[in-house]
Amino acid sequence: MEPNRVEFQKQCAFQKFCKRALYNEACNAHDEIRRRRKREVSFCDLALHEERQLYTFDKYFQDEEAEPRYQMAGKEITPKLLLEAIRTLPEEKRTAILLYYFEGMSDAEIGEIFNTPRSTIQYRRATSFELLRKYLEEHADEWNEW
Repeated sequence: MEPNRVEFQKQCAFQKFCKRALYNEACNAHDEIRRRRKREVSFCDLALHEERQLYTFDKYFQDEEAEPRYQMAGKEITPKLLLEAIRTLPEEKRTAILLYYFEGMSDAEIGEIFNTPRSTIQYRRATSFELLRKYLEEHADEWNEW
């Protein structure tokens, strides 16, 4: 079985078209590389003021050792003061606060752990805020010297 001459000519024409398309794409790619090389400048060839425009410094963590401070009602509250205030809470209230805010547990989940109703856990959290507020009001000025 011999292939039809017309089919053979179509295959040859298609192959020629594909080769020409690939050749043109390769030429375009080489031309683009040549154009870029003319415009590109090596880092070692840049002047100092040009080099400084290429980067920036992230100042977010620059003052990492400095402690964040919060001003409330004219008193300064630091994380150390807040930690000390949480430590003064009774055990069950401190645990409720820590599990709720730092572990992301709900009142119902905390209640299941301690076999207490959800409303009791909610009450412990609410009353612990009053104790924290009183402690922070009394001791905020003492901690400013740290």
